[in-house]
Amino acid sequence: MDCDDGLLVTQPVMARPSNTAERRDQIVDGLLSVMATHGYEGASIVAIGKAAGLNPALVHYHFDSKEQVLLALVERLTTAVRARYDGRGLDSFIDAHLSLGPGADARAVAAWNVIGAEALRQPAVRTLYRRALATTLHEMRRLVTGQLKAQGRSTRNAGAIAAALVAAIEGSFRVAASAPRLLPRGFAAPMVKRMAAHLIRSEP
Repeated sequence: MDCDDGLLVTQPVMARPSNTAERRDQIVDGLLSVMATHGYEGASIVAIGKAAGLNPALVHYHFDSKEQVLLALVERLTTAVRARYDGRGLDSFIDAHLSLGPGADARAVAAWNVIGAEALRQPAVRTLYRRALATTLHEMRRLVTGQLKAQGRSTRNAGAIAAALVAAIEGSFRVAASAPRLLPRGFAAPMVKRMAAHLIRSEP
């Protein structure tokens, strides 16, 4: 407090910045780590808290349920893919989803596979999963159409080509998560890009 002309003037007290966003991000990262190794069913609140380095009570404080943490993780993973895509074309878009280069998180592949399975059982997860796939398919179709036009080819099958490429991406996630040592490391991005080039060249 300061004295001003005989009056007491109360200085505003600066509130401490909220750490809610930081804590929520830690919790989501905890779920990502647990799901990558133990699946969704193995991701108890206690396990999530331990992986996040937080008391499990804080998980309950920041999220109403484990499902709410999962929904936040779906949003994070889709946002991360968009951040990796530099907008330079079809190959770049495929790399954003499958490349093992800078920004890639190996945990995300396993977690996305689990999310796909949970989408079959949980309506809320299914809604976000479908929305993410729809966004990916829309952008893939736009990029494929652009490539076809640039080469003077028919765009009639652009939707089917885009669907095949998105299916290849999702299939790569499934195989990589279920049998990580069966396939060559880093095969997915180069092969899907070659597939895209071949499909586009095959159009009249």
